[in-house]
Amino acid sequence: MNRWVLLVGLVLLLPLVAVLYLNLGHDPSAIETPMIGRPAPPFELRPAGGGAPVSLASLAGQPVVINFWATWCVPCAQEHEALVEASRVWQGRVHFLGMVYEDQEDQVLDYLRARGGPPYPSLMDPDDRTAIAYGISGVPETFFIDASGRIADKFVGPLRRSDLAERLASLTGGG
Repeated sequence: MNRWVLLVGLVLLLPLVAVLYLNLGHDPSAIETPMIGRPAPPFELRPAGGGAPVSLASLAGQPVVINFWATWCVPCAQEHEALVEASRVWQGRVHFLGMVYEDQEDQVLDYLRARGGPPYPSLMDPDDRTAIAYGISGVPETFFIDASGRIADKFVGPLRRSDLAERLASLTGGG
């Protein structure tokens, strides 16, 4: 009986070990998306805290960075400072937008206030329709949209300053 248990255990364990081994060097931020090069899905959403709705069409002519995030997301908190800093450095040359994912507006406002206020609009996405249109699978995910409105790049996971600098330079033709 013990041999059968061992054999069944090995049969179940070996495929799992093989999958883990094959993905050992895989960069999780390098998730391919068929959306690269395609027009960014349009939206018109209101900012957290109120105000006039923001549409992607109203930002045409300049690059846009859209960061899907949530207050309950630990990696989102890790990248927040880098995004705030980049939005200030690139102000007037690149539009930054936060896209709130599966979160409550009062929690979003408290979160932003505790971190010095919203550096750029964080848009409420009721029913996650925009998240679905962009095909996100979780947060944080960031889309880099060129001045013509096409998705130039996508980053999955928390952005570091170097990640942002590299992608923004590419998006704007060197800065």
